[in-house]
Amino acid sequence: MPTLPFVIVDVFSRHPLAGNQLAVFTDARGLSDTQMQSLARETNLSETTFVFPREKKTEQASGVKVRIFTPAEELPFAGHPTLGTAFVLRGAGAAEKIELDLQVGKIPVEFSQKDGALFGEMTQRDPEFGSIHDREQVAQAVGLKPPDIEPDLPIQSVSTGFPFAIVPVRSLAALRALPFEWRRAQQFLEPSDAKFFYLVCRETESAKARLHARMIFNQGEDPATGSAAGCAAAWMVKHGLAQPDEQVMIEQGIEIKRPSEIFVRASLRDGRVSSVRVGGHAVEVMRGEASI
Repeated sequence: MPTLPFVIVDVFSRHPLAGNQLAVFTDARGLSDTQMQSLARETNLSETTFVFPREKKTEQASGVKVRIFTPAEELPFAGHPTLGTAFVLRGAGAAEKIELDLQVGKIPVEFSQKDGALFGEMTQRDPEFGSIHDREQVAQAVGLKPPDIEPDLPIQSVSTGFPFAIVPVRSLAALRALPFEWRRAQQFLEPSDAKFFYLVCRETESAKARLHARMIFNQGEDPATGSAAGCAAAWMVKHGLAQPDEQVMIEQGIEIKRPSEIFVRASLRDGRVSSVRVGGHAVEVMRGEASI
């Protein structure tokens, strides 16, 4: 049987067994869509990526071709798979930038040192700001009471390649005790311009964090959501929670014992938010081969 090498990394953490898990199949040439979807179900992680090596000239011009799958479907873009795959592709090399060719286009990941460890930062697509949602309807959809949602900040859909409704919760206690039910949330989300809710709070556990976040979806709770964090970065700059180009940290995953640190920033020029950047660390935890 053919064997396929893979690497598993924990993304948005400097320490193993924290952050968000990702499986990366480093050479997926010859695999069908059905086989990739089956392998993603086999790993049973929130996302699995498949790398398709191409000629060096092609990769220099267009980036390294990568496809992203959840156990249920293919995604055009996701944050921690983009960052984690770039870390795996860089390996022990000295590349300062890795460019990935995703369904949403070319996404660059730049590398530097931060806090004594390798740090990667992706530049996402410029944000698209969508609907501002009704407070009472969203509160009912996520299991909160309307006073639990900040009255002076909008609940707004934002996309940098994947759309989230950013929901500002007033207190950490309310966010931690959230009685979230996916079926109830789905009834609101399906006709909306958002795929998921990203619930954030200005009250944080770490003094280093600007926001505490949770993202609960049909597969459970996500330890770190890089695509949503990019949307939150744009939302923060647009609504004055972060200064333009100020790098701030979002903490996530604490409730499910997978603490994550996501570093975000965005620019503001002539009233337009752009240059959304999402970064973090990643650590390899295992590697092996799959036989199919």
